[in-house]
Amino acid sequence: MATLFDSKDKKDDAILDIPLADRIRPRDFSEFVGQEEIIGNNKPLRQAIEKDGLQSVILWGPPGSGKTTIAHIVALKTKAHFELFSPVTSGVPELRKVVGAAKERKLLYNQKTILFVDEIHRFNKAQQDAFLPFVEDGTIILIGATTENPSFDIISPLLSRSLVLVLRNLTDEEMSKILTNAINDKDRGLGKYDIKIEGRALNGLIKFANGDARVALNALEFIVLNTPKGSVITDSVVSEALQKKILRYDRAGEEHYNTISAFIKSMRDSNPDAALYWLARMVDGGEDPRFIARRMLIFASEDISNLDPKAIMVAASVAYAVEHVGMPEAQINLAQGATYLAKAPKDNASYMGLVKALKDVKEFGNLPVPMHLRNAVTNLMKDLGYGKGYKYPHEYDGHKTDQGEIDLPKELSDRKYYEPRK
Repeated sequence: MATLFDSKDKKDDAILDIPLADRIRPRDFSEFVGQEEIIGNNKPLRQAIEKDGLQSVILWGPPGSGKTTIAHIVALKTKAHFELFSPVTSGVPELRKVVGAAKERKLLYNQKTILFVDEIHRFNKAQQDAFLPFVEDGTIILIGATTENPSFDIISPLLSRSLVLVLRNLTDEEMSKILTNAINDKDRGLGKYDIKIEGRALNGLIKFANGDARVALNALEFIVLNTPKGSVITDSVVSEALQKKILRYDRAGEEHYNTISAFIKSMRDSNPDAALYWLARMVDGGEDPRFIARRMLIFASEDISNLDPKAIMVAASVAYAVEHVGMPEAQINLAQGATYLAKAPKDNASYMGLVKALKDVKEFGNLPVPMHLRNAVTNLMKDLGYGKGYKYPHEYDGHKTDQGEIDLPKELSDRKYYEPRK
Protein backbone atom coordinates (compact mmCIF):
# COMPACT_ATOMS: atom_id res chain seq x y z
CA MET A 1 0.00 0.00 0.00
CA ALA A 2 1.40 3.37 -1.00
CA THR A 3 1.37 6.15 1.56
CA LEU A 4 0.91 9.86 1.11
CA PHE A 5 4.61 10.61 1.33
CA ASP A 6 6.14 7.66 -0.50
CA SER A 7 9.61 8.24 -1.87
CA LYS A 8 9.68 10.10 -5.16
CA ASP A 9 11.76 7.23 -6.50
CA LYS A 10 8.65 5.07 -6.47
CA LYS A 11 6.09 5.29 -9.22
CA ASP A 12 3.23 7.68 -8.40
CA ASP A 13 0.67 5.73 -10.39
CA ALA A 14 -2.99 5.49 -9.52
CA ILE A 15 -3.77 3.12 -6.68
CA LEU A 16 -7.45 2.52 -6.90
CA ASP A 17 -7.96 1.24 -3.36
CA ILE A 18 -7.14 4.60 -1.78
CA PRO A 19 -9.56 7.56 -1.67
CA LEU A 20 -9.89 9.77 -4.72
CA ALA A 21 -8.74 12.86 -2.81
CA ASP A 22 -5.39 11.19 -2.07
CA ARG A 23 -5.17 9.44 -5.42
CA ILE A 24 -5.29 12.64 -7.48
CA ARG A 25 -3.32 14.79 -5.08
CA PRO A 26 -1.15 17.16 -7.19
CA ARG A 27 2.43 16.02 -7.71
CA ASP A 28 3.66 19.36 -9.00
CA PHE A 29 2.72 23.03 -8.86
CA SER A 30 1.44 22.75 -12.42
CA GLU A 31 -1.33 20.49 -11.11
CA PHE A 32 -2.10 22.58 -8.02
CA VAL A 33 -5.30 24.62 -8.12
CA GLY A 34 -5.71 27.75 -5.98
CA GLN A 35 -3.57 29.65 -3.44
CA GLU A 36 -1.78 31.60 -6.18
CA GLU A 37 -1.05 34.29 -3.59
CA ILE A 38 1.30 31.83 -1.90
CA ILE A 39 2.53 29.36 -4.49
CA GLY A 40 1.99 31.18 -7.77
CA ASN A 41 4.87 31.76 -10.18
CA ASN A 42 7.73 33.70 -8.59
CA LYS A 43 6.17 33.59 -5.11
CA PRO A 44 8.78 33.13 -2.33
CA LEU A 45 7.44 29.78 -1.04
CA ARG A 46 7.35 28.23 -4.50
CA GLN A 47 10.84 29.48 -5.33
CA ALA A 48 12.18 28.15 -2.03
CA ILE A 49 10.67 24.72 -2.68
CA GLU A 50 11.83 24.55 -6.30
CA LYS A 51 15.35 25.67 -5.35
CA ASP A 52 15.41 23.28 -2.38
CA GLY A 53 15.99 26.21 -0.03
CA LEU A 54 12.92 25.88 2.17
CA GLN A 55 13.03 27.25 5.71
CA SER A 56 10.62 26.47 8.54
CA VAL A 57 7.05 27.46 7.71
CA ILE A 58 3.60 27.32 9.31
CA LEU A 59 0.71 26.78 6.88
CA TRP A 60 -2.50 28.12 8.40
CA GLY A 61 -5.78 27.57 6.61
CA PRO A 62 -9.17 25.84 6.63
CA PRO A 63 -9.59 22.12 5.94
CA GLY A 64 -9.17 21.10 2.32
CA SER A 65 -7.35 24.28 1.28
CA GLY A 66 -4.10 22.57 0.23
CA LYS A 67 -1.80 22.52 3.27
CA THR A 68 -1.03 18.80 3.10
CA THR A 69 -0.79 18.94 -0.68
CA ILE A 70 1.90 21.61 -0.48
CA ALA A 71 3.80 19.32 1.91
CA HIS A 72 3.29 16.45 -0.53
CA ILE A 73 4.87 18.49 -3.35
CA VAL A 74 7.79 19.35 -1.06
CA ALA A 75 8.26 15.63 -0.40
CA LEU A 76 8.42 14.94 -4.13
CA LYS A 77 10.66 17.87 -5.09
CA THR A 78 13.15 18.32 -2.29
CA LYS A 79 16.52 16.63 -2.03
CA ALA A 80 16.07 16.66 1.74
CA HIS A 81 14.86 13.67 3.70
CA PHE A 82 11.14 14.09 4.33
CA GLU A 83 9.62 12.89 7.58
CA LEU A 84 5.92 12.80 8.49
CA PHE A 85 5.15 13.43 12.17
CA SER A 86 1.67 13.08 13.63
CA PRO A 87 0.45 14.45 16.99
CA VAL A 88 -1.94 11.50 17.16
CA THR A 89 0.70 8.77 17.09
CA SER A 90 3.94 10.57 17.99
CA GLY A 91 5.34 12.42 20.99
CA VAL A 92 8.64 13.63 22.44
CA PRO A 93 10.30 10.16 22.48
CA GLU A 94 9.58 9.72 18.77
CA LEU A 95 10.86 13.24 18.12
CA ARG A 96 14.18 12.36 19.77
CA LYS A 97 14.56 9.44 17.36
CA VAL A 98 13.79 11.67 14.37
CA VAL A 99 16.28 14.28 15.58
CA GLY A 100 18.97 11.67 16.17
CA ALA A 101 18.58 10.33 12.65
CA ALA A 102 18.52 13.88 11.26
CA LYS A 103 21.80 14.75 12.95
CA GLU A 104 23.43 11.61 11.61
CA ARG A 105 22.08 12.26 8.12
CA LYS A 106 23.40 15.81 8.15
CA LEU A 107 26.82 14.74 9.45
CA LEU A 108 27.35 11.80 7.12
CA TYR A 109 25.58 12.91 3.95
CA ASN A 110 25.09 16.66 4.42
CA GLN A 111 21.39 16.04 3.84
CA LYS A 112 18.67 18.19 5.36
CA THR A 113 15.63 16.79 7.15
CA ILE A 114 12.20 18.31 6.63
CA LEU A 115 9.68 17.43 9.31
CA PHE A 116 6.02 17.80 8.35
CA VAL A 117 3.72 18.09 11.37
CA ASP A 118 0.06 17.96 10.40
CA GLU A 119 -2.35 19.56 12.87
CA ILE A 120 0.55 20.96 14.85
CA HIS A 121 -1.89 22.79 17.12
CA ARG A 122 -2.73 19.42 18.69
CA PHE A 123 0.68 19.38 20.36
CA ASN A 124 0.61 21.07 23.76
CA LYS A 125 3.01 23.89 24.63
CA ALA A 126 5.54 21.60 26.31
CA GLN A 127 5.62 19.29 23.29
CA GLN A 128 6.07 22.25 20.97
CA ASP A 129 9.00 23.41 23.13
CA ALA A 130 10.72 20.15 22.24
CA PHE A 131 10.88 21.17 18.56
CA LEU A 132 12.41 24.57 19.26
CA PRO A 133 16.14 23.83 19.76
CA PHE A 134 16.30 21.64 16.65
CA VAL A 135 14.55 24.25 14.51
CA GLU A 136 16.96 26.87 15.87
CA ASP A 137 20.13 24.92 15.11
CA GLY A 138 18.91 23.75 11.69
CA THR A 139 18.74 20.05 12.55
CA ILE A 140 15.21 20.00 11.17
CA ILE A 141 13.22 22.24 8.85
CA LEU A 142 9.67 22.37 10.19
CA ILE A 143 6.53 22.48 8.08
CA GLY A 144 3.57 22.82 10.41
CA ALA A 145 -0.01 22.66 9.16
CA THR A 146 -2.87 23.99 11.27
CA THR A 147 -6.50 24.94 10.96
CA GLU A 148 -6.30 27.00 14.17
CA ASN A 149 -4.98 30.53 14.63
CA PRO A 150 -1.24 30.05 15.24
CA SER A 151 -1.19 33.19 17.40
CA PHE A 152 -3.09 31.22 20.02
CA ASP A 153 -2.05 27.63 19.42
CA ILE A 154 1.65 27.82 18.48
CA ILE A 155 4.23 28.95 21.03
CA SER A 156 5.75 32.36 20.30
CA PRO A 157 9.40 31.21 20.02
CA LEU A 158 8.47 28.60 17.41
CA LEU A 159 6.25 31.09 15.61
CA SER A 160 8.98 33.72 15.46
CA ARG A 161 11.35 31.24 13.80
CA SER A 162 8.88 30.23 11.11
CA LEU A 163 7.31 31.92 8.12
CA VAL A 164 3.52 31.99 8.63
CA LEU A 165 1.49 31.65 5.43
CA VAL A 166 -2.28 32.01 5.40
CA LEU A 167 -4.28 29.81 3.03
CA ARG A 168 -7.86 30.66 2.14
CA ASN A 169 -10.96 28.66 1.29
CA LEU A 170 -10.95 27.59 -2.34
CA THR A 171 -13.25 29.60 -4.60
CA ASP A 172 -16.17 28.05 -6.48
CA GLU A 173 -14.22 28.35 -9.73
CA GLU A 174 -11.22 26.54 -8.23
CA MET A 175 -13.44 23.83 -6.78
CA SER A 176 -15.11 23.40 -10.17
CA LYS A 177 -11.73 22.92 -11.82
CA ILE A 178 -10.63 20.35 -9.23
CA LEU A 179 -13.83 18.32 -9.59
CA THR A 180 -13.81 18.52 -13.38
CA ASN A 181 -10.19 17.37 -13.48
CA ALA A 182 -11.07 14.44 -11.22
CA ILE A 183 -13.97 13.41 -13.45
CA ASN A 184 -11.85 13.54 -16.61
CA ASP A 185 -8.62 12.00 -15.27
CA LYS A 186 -8.46 8.45 -16.63
CA ASP A 187 -5.25 7.49 -14.82
CA ARG A 188 -5.79 8.55 -11.23
CA GLY A 189 -9.29 9.99 -11.29
CA LEU A 190 -12.75 8.85 -12.35
CA GLY A 191 -12.31 9.07 -16.12
CA LYS A 192 -12.77 5.34 -16.67
CA TYR A 193 -16.39 5.61 -15.47
CA ASP A 194 -17.27 7.89 -18.43
CA ILE A 195 -19.42 10.08 -16.19
CA LYS A 196 -20.81 13.49 -17.12
CA ILE A 197 -22.10 16.01 -14.59
CA GLU A 198 -24.64 18.78 -15.12
CA GLY A 199 -23.77 22.34 -14.18
CA ARG A 200 -26.36 22.56 -11.39
CA ALA A 201 -25.18 19.25 -9.98
CA LEU A 202 -21.59 20.46 -9.97
CA ASN A 203 -22.63 23.66 -8.22
CA GLY A 204 -24.52 21.64 -5.65
CA LEU A 205 -21.40 19.65 -4.85
CA ILE A 206 -19.37 22.85 -4.57
CA LYS A 207 -21.84 24.47 -2.18
CA PHE A 208 -21.98 21.28 -0.11
CA ALA A 209 -18.18 21.23 0.28
CA ASN A 210 -17.94 24.89 1.35
CA GLY A 211 -14.42 25.40 0.04
CA ASP A 212 -13.05 22.04 1.23
CA ALA A 213 -11.60 20.12 -1.72
CA ARG A 214 -11.36 16.84 0.19
CA VAL A 215 -15.04 16.94 1.14
CA ALA A 216 -16.00 17.68 -2.46
CA LEU A 217 -13.86 14.86 -3.87
CA ASN A 218 -15.09 12.34 -1.30
CA ALA A 219 -18.69 13.23 -2.13
CA LEU A 220 -18.02 13.05 -5.87
CA GLU A 221 -16.40 9.63 -5.56
CA PHE A 222 -19.31 8.31 -3.50
CA ILE A 223 -21.80 9.49 -6.12
CA VAL A 224 -19.83 8.16 -9.10
CA LEU A 225 -19.25 4.74 -7.52
CA ASN A 226 -22.98 4.45 -6.92
CA THR A 227 -23.99 5.60 -10.41
CA PRO A 228 -24.07 3.38 -13.53
CA LYS A 229 -21.12 3.82 -15.87
CA GLY A 230 -21.76 6.34 -18.64
CA SER A 231 -24.47 8.17 -16.68
CA VAL A 232 -25.13 11.88 -16.38
CA ILE A 233 -25.12 13.10 -12.80
CA THR A 234 -28.04 15.47 -12.30
CA ASP A 235 -28.88 17.92 -9.53
CA SER A 236 -31.45 15.49 -8.12
CA VAL A 237 -28.85 12.70 -7.97
CA VAL A 238 -26.51 14.94 -5.99
CA SER A 239 -29.29 16.14 -3.68
CA GLU A 240 -30.41 12.59 -2.93
CA ALA A 241 -26.88 11.41 -2.26
CA LEU A 242 -26.00 14.30 0.04
CA GLN A 243 -29.26 14.72 1.90
CA LYS A 244 -28.92 14.75 5.66
CA LYS A 245 -30.20 11.77 7.56
CA ILE A 246 -33.19 12.68 9.73
CA LEU A 247 -33.46 10.95 13.04
CA ARG A 248 -36.81 9.22 13.58
CA TYR A 249 -38.39 9.26 16.98
CA ASP A 250 -39.58 6.11 18.68
CA ARG A 251 -43.34 5.73 18.13
CA ALA A 252 -43.69 5.06 21.85
CA GLY A 253 -42.66 8.64 22.48
CA GLU A 254 -44.95 10.30 19.92
CA GLU A 255 -47.42 11.62 22.48
CA HIS A 256 -44.58 13.32 24.30
CA TYR A 257 -43.76 15.41 21.22
CA ASN A 258 -47.40 15.98 20.32
CA THR A 259 -48.10 17.42 23.75
CA ILE A 260 -45.11 19.77 23.90
CA SER A 261 -46.02 20.92 20.38
CA ALA A 262 -49.57 21.69 21.52
CA PHE A 263 -48.20 23.61 24.54
CA ILE A 264 -45.89 25.76 22.41
CA LYS A 265 -48.49 26.47 19.73
CA SER A 266 -51.12 27.39 22.32
CA MET A 267 -48.77 30.01 23.78
CA ARG A 268 -48.02 31.23 20.25
CA ASP A 269 -51.79 31.57 19.69
CA SER A 270 -51.92 33.73 22.85
CA ASN A 271 -54.30 31.25 24.47
CA PRO A 272 -53.36 30.96 28.19
CA ASP A 273 -56.17 28.46 28.90
CA ALA A 274 -54.96 25.96 26.31
CA ALA A 275 -51.35 26.51 27.42
CA LEU A 276 -52.33 25.65 31.03
CA TYR A 277 -54.22 22.53 29.91
CA TRP A 278 -51.30 21.14 27.91
CA LEU A 279 -48.93 22.09 30.73
CA ALA A 280 -51.14 20.15 33.13
CA ARG A 281 -51.08 17.14 30.80
CA MET A 282 -47.28 17.16 30.86
CA VAL A 283 -47.01 17.68 34.61
CA ASP A 284 -49.53 14.89 35.27
CA GLY A 285 -47.68 12.59 32.90
CA GLY A 286 -44.41 13.04 34.75
CA GLU A 287 -42.64 15.12 32.10
CA ASP A 288 -39.23 16.45 33.14
CA PRO A 289 -39.97 20.05 34.28
CA ARG A 290 -36.52 21.14 33.11
CA PHE A 291 -37.47 20.13 29.56
CA ILE A 292 -40.61 22.30 29.77
CA ALA A 293 -38.63 25.24 31.16
CA ARG A 294 -36.02 24.95 28.39
CA ARG A 295 -38.75 25.07 25.75
CA MET A 296 -40.22 28.15 27.41
CA LEU A 297 -36.82 29.84 27.29
CA ILE A 298 -36.61 29.12 23.57
CA PHE A 299 -40.18 30.34 23.02
CA ALA A 300 -39.50 33.66 24.77
CA SER A 301 -36.81 34.53 22.22
CA GLU A 302 -38.33 32.84 19.18
CA ASP A 303 -41.91 34.13 19.45
CA ILE A 304 -41.78 37.24 21.65
CA SER A 305 -38.23 38.57 21.42
CA ASN A 306 -37.69 42.31 21.78
CA LEU A 307 -41.39 43.23 21.62
CA ASP A 308 -41.41 42.31 25.32
CA PRO A 309 -37.82 41.96 26.58
CA LYS A 310 -39.12 40.88 30.01
CA ALA A 311 -40.36 37.60 28.53
CA ILE A 312 -36.89 36.04 28.43
CA MET A 313 -36.33 37.19 32.03
CA VAL A 314 -39.58 35.53 33.15
CA ALA A 315 -38.67 32.31 31.33
CA ALA A 316 -35.18 32.35 32.86
CA SER A 317 -36.69 32.86 36.33
CA VAL A 318 -38.99 29.89 35.76
CA ALA A 319 -36.00 27.74 34.79
CA TYR A 320 -34.18 28.90 37.91
CA ALA A 321 -37.20 28.06 40.08
CA VAL A 322 -37.46 24.58 38.56
CA GLU A 323 -33.83 23.91 39.52
CA HIS A 324 -33.95 25.42 43.01
CA VAL A 325 -37.54 24.84 44.17
CA GLY A 326 -38.25 21.50 42.55
CA MET A 327 -41.49 19.68 42.00
CA PRO A 328 -44.28 19.66 42.88
CA GLU A 329 -44.12 23.36 43.91
CA ALA A 330 -42.25 24.41 40.74
CA GLN A 331 -45.37 23.60 38.72
CA ILE A 332 -46.76 26.90 40.05
CA ASN A 333 -43.77 28.73 38.58
CA LEU A 334 -44.28 26.89 35.29
CA ALA A 335 -47.94 27.96 35.23
CA GLN A 336 -47.06 31.61 35.86
CA GLY A 337 -44.48 31.55 33.11
CA ALA A 338 -46.82 29.83 30.65
CA THR A 339 -49.60 32.37 31.13
CA TYR A 340 -47.22 35.33 30.91
CA LEU A 341 -45.69 34.04 27.67
CA ALA A 342 -49.13 33.27 26.23
CA LYS A 343 -50.42 36.79 26.93
CA ALA A 344 -47.27 38.61 25.82
CA PRO A 345 -47.25 40.36 22.42
CA LYS A 346 -45.69 38.25 19.70
CA ASP A 347 -42.85 39.09 17.32
CA ASN A 348 -40.49 36.58 15.71
CA ALA A 349 -38.26 39.13 13.94
CA SER A 350 -35.07 38.02 15.72
CA TYR A 351 -35.69 34.38 14.89
CA MET A 352 -36.66 35.02 11.26
CA GLY A 353 -33.65 37.29 10.88
CA LEU A 354 -31.46 34.42 12.04
CA VAL A 355 -33.17 32.06 9.59
CA LYS A 356 -32.43 34.44 6.71
CA ALA A 357 -28.84 34.87 7.87
CA LEU A 358 -28.37 31.10 8.15
CA LYS A 359 -29.67 30.69 4.60
CA ASP A 360 -27.00 33.08 3.37
CA VAL A 361 -24.36 31.26 5.41
CA LYS A 362 -25.27 27.99 3.68
CA GLU A 363 -25.43 29.62 0.24
CA PHE A 364 -22.26 31.69 0.42
CA GLY A 365 -20.15 29.55 2.78
CA ASN A 366 -17.46 31.01 5.00
CA LEU A 367 -17.17 34.54 3.67
CA PRO A 368 -14.14 36.31 5.13
CA VAL A 369 -14.64 38.66 8.07
CA PRO A 370 -13.94 42.27 6.95
CA MET A 371 -10.45 43.21 8.09
CA HIS A 372 -11.60 46.23 10.12
CA LEU A 373 -13.76 43.95 12.30
CA ARG A 374 -10.98 41.51 13.14
CA ASN A 375 -9.22 41.76 16.49
CA ALA A 376 -5.44 42.16 16.24
CA VAL A 377 -4.47 40.60 19.55
CA THR A 378 -1.00 39.55 18.39
CA ASN A 379 1.72 41.21 16.35
CA LEU A 380 1.28 38.61 13.61
CA MET A 381 -2.40 39.45 13.25
CA LYS A 382 -1.63 43.19 13.26
CA ASP A 383 0.94 42.69 10.50
CA LEU A 384 -1.68 40.85 8.47
CA GLY A 385 -3.97 43.90 8.64
CA TYR A 386 -6.37 42.79 11.33
CA GLY A 387 -8.39 45.72 12.74
CA LYS A 388 -6.99 48.23 10.28
CA GLY A 389 -9.30 51.24 9.84
CA TYR A 390 -11.70 50.31 12.63
CA LYS A 391 -13.61 53.29 14.06
CA TYR A 392 -14.40 53.08 17.78
CA PRO A 393 -18.01 54.42 17.93
CA HIS A 394 -17.69 55.90 21.42
CA GLU A 395 -15.14 58.37 20.12
CA TYR A 396 -17.68 59.92 17.72
CA ASP A 397 -20.69 62.18 18.16
CA GLY A 398 -23.75 60.20 19.11
CA HIS A 399 -21.55 57.14 19.69
CA LYS A 400 -22.16 56.17 16.09
CA THR A 401 -20.24 56.04 12.79
CA ASP A 402 -21.03 55.15 9.18
CA GLN A 403 -18.89 52.05 9.65
CA GLY A 404 -21.94 49.81 10.08
CA GLU A 405 -22.54 50.03 6.36
CA ILE A 406 -19.50 47.80 5.71
CA ASP A 407 -19.77 45.40 8.66
CA LEU A 408 -21.27 42.65 6.49
CA PRO A 409 -19.18 40.80 3.88
CA LYS A 410 -19.33 42.75 0.62
CA GLU A 411 -21.36 39.96 -1.03
CA LEU A 412 -24.14 40.58 1.52
CA SER A 413 -23.94 44.36 1.81
CA ASP A 414 -27.58 44.84 0.80
CA ARG A 415 -29.03 42.33 3.26
CA LYS A 416 -31.54 43.30 5.99
CA TYR A 417 -32.13 40.44 8.39
CA TYR A 418 -33.77 42.08 11.39
CA GLU A 419 -37.14 43.64 10.60
CA PRO A 420 -39.09 44.02 13.86
CA ARG A 421 -42.82 44.51 14.01
CA LYS A 422 -43.84 48.18 13.86
